[in-house]
Amino acid sequence: MSKVCDLTGKRPVAGNTVSFSNRKVKRRFVPNLHKKRFYIPETKEWVTLKVSASAMRTIDKIGIYEFVQRQKRKGVDVKVEL
Repeated sequence: MSKVCDLTGKRPVAGNTVSFSNRKVKRRFVPNLHKKRFYIPETKEWVTLKVSASAMRTIDKIGIYEFVQRQKRKGVDVKVEL
C-alpha cells in the first residue's frame, strides 16, 4: 500500500533521528493517512479516498468539492473525477 495522500500528494520524506550524543540514524517521516468515504453533493456520489489528517481538516472547513477544485487550480494531481 503506497503512503501517498490522494488529494494533497503528501508522501514519505527521509530524515535523521538525532540522539543526545548527536549520532544520526536515517528514518522516514510518513504522512498521517486515513481511508475515508466522502459524499459529494454536487455529483451525488460517494468516493473512498486515502487522505491525510490535514486534508480532512480542510475538507471539514470548505467542503470536498471546493477542496478538489482548489487543488486542481494549484496543479496537484488529484485522484478524484468531479
